[in-house]
Formats: sequence, structure tokens, C-alpha cells
Amino acid sequence: MITIIDYKAGNLTSVVRAVNHLGFECRVTRNVGDILSAERIIFPGVGSAGQAMEDLEDTGLGQTIKEFYASGRPFLGICLGTQIILEKSEEFNTTCLGLIRGEVKRFPDPLLSDTGERLKVPHMGWNRIELKRPHPVLKGISPDSEFYFVHSYYPAPASDDIVIGTTSHGMTFTSILGHDNIIAAQFHPEKSGRPGLAILKNFCLWDGKDAE
Repeated sequence: MITIIDYKAGNLTSVVRAVNHLGFECRVTRNVGDILSAERIIFPGVGSAGQAMEDLEDTGLGQTIKEFYASGRPFLGICLGTQIILEKSEEFNTTCLGLIRGEVKRFPDPLLSDTGERLKVPHMGWNRIELKRPHPVLKGISPDSEFYFVHSYYPAPASDDIVIGTTSHGMTFTSILGHDNIIAAQFHPEKSGRPGLAILKNFCLWDGKDAE
């Protein structure tokens, strides 16, 4: 069973719909037992890192997520769920889960294009990913594929070895990262059409090993 963690951080309906469309069963839960017994988990989210971490600490789900990660089973982070698996966030100077070394940074102000045009923050809309290394969850994804982003902050892993793909929006930032049994995307695969569904399908079949 694929378990989607509910920690009051956004509407999970689109994630559930995408997983079901692919033919996989899933459940949305904040129950500790359900999470710890899951085959694999999806950790999505939108909103504030500070509020999300407050909820995870109040419910004890933060520790549960750490225990699941330590088990070696497949773990997918999406958007805010990608950011708060790192050590800290510049958003309200928030201490995060620390599953992966690194921090979350805000896009600079002003954020300018190569031609000096001022770019909007949040970064919202479709953009491409430049893959830096292969990963089973990205297998078969075309370099021309575009994915849907909505964010003002971005993940900055401490090691380049963790970076799987980058995206350009006035600067180059990590848009997908992975380490051991974690794969995490700053974009929303569940809202990214066929390429996003392909990533979700790959994740649902992945054995959690970070290698081709």
C-alpha cells in the first residue's frame, strides 16, 4: 500500500487522483502505525515550512518519518515535502527534519534573467529539468519534458552528489534530489501531465535503491 502523509499541508486530492489513475492503491493518513507499516510513502505539501514543522512536531509525525526513512523503504517528497527533509529553511529560520544535509533558500530579490528582465517570485508555471545523473525514478523522462512549479524557496543540498536535476529561473537551482531511498522533487509531478505521471509510476515500482 502506498501511503500519502497528511500533515495539514495542502490539498492531497491531486496526488491521490494521480496515483489511482496509474492503477495503484493508496491511502491518506496521519496515523503512525499506518505510516510505519507502509510499503512506500509520498510526502507532499504546500505552504509554510514553519507551520508544517510545527504540526509535525506537535503530532510526533516528524519522528515517525525519520523512522520510516531509516527503514530503507521508498520515500518521495514533493514541493514543501522536499524542502523540509533538509536541515533548515530560511523561511522563518525553521529547523527541519534533517534527513538530508542542506538547507532551503529563498530566491534572491530582485531575481533577474540573463537579459536583465525582472522575474516573478514565486516561480510559477512550467519549466524543464536538466538531469545531472541517472536515477530509476527518472528513467525514460525526455530532456524536453516540462514540469509544474509553484515556489518561492528552493532546496540547496550540501553535496552535489545529492543533486539529480536542476532547473533555471534567473539562477540554477536543485529541482530534484535523491539519496539512498529518498527521491524528492521541488515541482509537482501530480500536476505535470504525462511526464509527471511517468515519474510517479517509476516511484511506485522503485525498490528504493539509488542506482540504475
